[in-house]
Amino acid sequence: MNNNRPPDQMARKAQWRQRLIEQRLRLGDRLARNDALQRVLRVWLVDRPDSAIGAYWPIKGEFDPLPALFRWQEAGREADALGASRERKIGLPVIDKASKTLSFHRWYPGCPMEPDAYDIPKPCGTERIAPTLLFVPCVGYGPGGYRLGYGGGFYDRTLAQLQPRPYTVGLAYTHGFLPELEPEPHDWPLDAILNDNGVVWPLD
Repeated sequence: MNNNRPPDQMARKAQWRQRLIEQRLRLGDRLARNDALQRVLRVWLVDRPDSAIGAYWPIKGEFDPLPALFRWQEAGREADALGASRERKIGLPVIDKASKTLSFHRWYPGCPMEPDAYDIPKPCGTERIAPTLLFVPCVGYGPGGYRLGYGGGFYDRTLAQLQPRPYTVGLAYTHGFLPELEPEPHDWPLDAILNDNGVVWPLD
């Protein structure tokens, strides 16, 4: 996390985070929005060639990508039976306390889990995977494919060191759009952003 930002910029982002999280938790139609984004995600994944995808465990009213990804994994197993595809793997983040970066360890329904330092469930004792596609949660998002996260900088530091860099996709609800969001020097633009209305970045 860059601590050299102007105080007014840091304060504005903190206000946006608080407001958007509170709004997200109060969304009366959040389940319907979740279902809509599940459909968007399933369709978007159809033409992707990836066999290892990194995702996240949803917190604070975030969209839950895991049901759609489990269906993607199961579809891969059906294709495997026909000899047409490799095994598909899903990974969830595990924090490295020393570097404050993320690695991704295999997740499947019923796999052993334990809380991390932030009390978020993480896989326990499963293999590390190297995702070629990474789904990133967004508190908010703005023009140019930039996201507003929780302020910890974990994804920025992780993406700065991952080689090859995975294709990154932000997932959010429509209420999270911030037209005034401007990138900072350490910010990485996402390759795509999906919300409950469809693909909103890149713009065609």
